Amino acid sequence: MAKDKILVIGASGQIGVELTLALRKIYGNNNVIASDLREENELLKGTGPYVSIDVMNKEMLHVQVIRQNITQIYLLAAILSATGEKNPTLAWNLNMQGLLNVLDIAREENLKKVYWPSSIAVFGPTSPKQNCPQQTVIEPITVYGISKYAGEFWCNYYYQRFGLDVRSLRYPGLISYKSAPGGGTTDYAVEIFNEAIENKTYQCFLSENTYLPMMYMTDAINATINLMEAPADNISVRTSYNVAGVSFSPKEIAAEIQTHIPDFTISYKPDSRQNIADSWPQSIDDTVARNDWGWQPAFNLQKLTIEMLDNLKLSL
Repeated sequence: MAKDKILVIGASGQIGVELTLALRKIYGNNNVIASDLREENELLKGTGPYVSIDVMNKEMLHVQVIRQNITQIYLLAAILSATGEKNPTLAWNLNMQGLLNVLDIAREENLKKVYWPSSIAVFGPTSPKQNCPQQTVIEPITVYGISKYAGEFWCNYYYQRFGLDVRSLRYPGLISYKSAPGGGTTDYAVEIFNEAIENKTYQCFLSENTYLPMMYMTDAINATINLMEAPADNISVRTSYNVAGVSFSPKEIAAEIQTHIPDFTISYKPDSRQNIADSWPQSIDDTVARNDWGWQPAFNLQKLTIEMLDNLKLSL
């Protein structure tokens, strides 16, 4: 049987780096092709093939899919929430057209699977704040959230209309020490660790009691792979699955850091990202993902704090 050949688009981004490395461990280095418009991330160099791809150039993308004998695509290229608000038209065009290009090519070439991430940004002020369910009122207020919600329905459409096996997760805020965040509203939860180690102080752009759903990157990668490895018959959601890790506020994460760095201090100066954060749920109900394909997070606030501080100290 021919081996799967996987193309990761957006491989140099926050999720892309770690997901590419994880996929290479499973499928073999040469069977996972990393691609991005940016330079190859240092962590990816020497671990497998890398090609420069603009997801907006459909013809170029199509050529690469055929040339590399691709059977699966992971599309991670996107403009995130806070960055998207600075240029809404660009964010909409990239987030939507990139997905449509991939879905079209995947349909034409009969690819086995496509992965595309959604986000908690699909939720809005009218969504339930606590344990936000899989199916609920969804009225996003950012162009990022609007594009992700529209994208969920495109994924569902290509599955229903063409039988394309597209799978998706609604990521919460992601926390990683390996690569920098990409311009999202939850970026403070990565910045705070770097600042705690380097400067012993941090000015947070969200208010102290802003609770948001978060997830350690190891959990996010495991959730993605578990979803993609699950039998198709187990997948009941063809828009995007809720997944949850841990919810906390800036005040709580600061207190946890202070148990390891007692002289760390935090101050608060909320900016435009506060309105975005206030529109999102504080916690997510991911019962459907748990029941369908056995999702289970491994990291709580205490465990991820230790992991982040230990690994960032090692990298200094």
